[in-house]
Amino acid sequence: MRPHCYVIALAVIFSSGAAATKPVEWQRFVIPETGTSVEIPATIFSNDAGRPETGYGRRFLSSDGRANLTVQSVPNEAGDSPAAFLAKKNPPAGIEYKRVTPRFFAVSSVRNDKIWYDRCNFGSRFINCVLLNYPVSEKRLWDDVVTRISLTLSGK
Repeated sequence: MRPHCYVIALAVIFSSGAAATKPVEWQRFVIPETGTSVEIPATIFSNDAGRPETGYGRRFLSSDGRANLTVQSVPNEAGDSPAAFLAKKNPPAGIEYKRVTPRFFAVSSVRNDKIWYDRCNFGSRFINCVLLNYPVSEKRLWDDVVTRISLTLSGK
């Protein structure tokens, strides 16, 4: 999708909110404690929802509350591989997308009319993750946004 198409597609997502009149602005978010960083669409995830339950990071909500994003780093004290860590988390049955490599995993499925997507990259000390939830009815509009967030995740 071309950059100007992001604005059009995301304006449709937020047609009831203020974000519809603004172009999408991407900003690099950094977790100071770990150096983990990721590009996030700040005009979409404009509300701070506090810290995650574990580890370091931040949670964000869309202005209409229909979508959320968590950027999180947790210590990898056990030295788990992506496959071992994912198995310990007991992911739900029926995962629709699953990719596991020696350096990361990405999983996604549908629950309660929302798509959930989790990607965790494994650094030397931390597991660095992005977790997104958004309406299943808007999947095609979110695909490029989720991809950009996922591919820009980096950490130590």
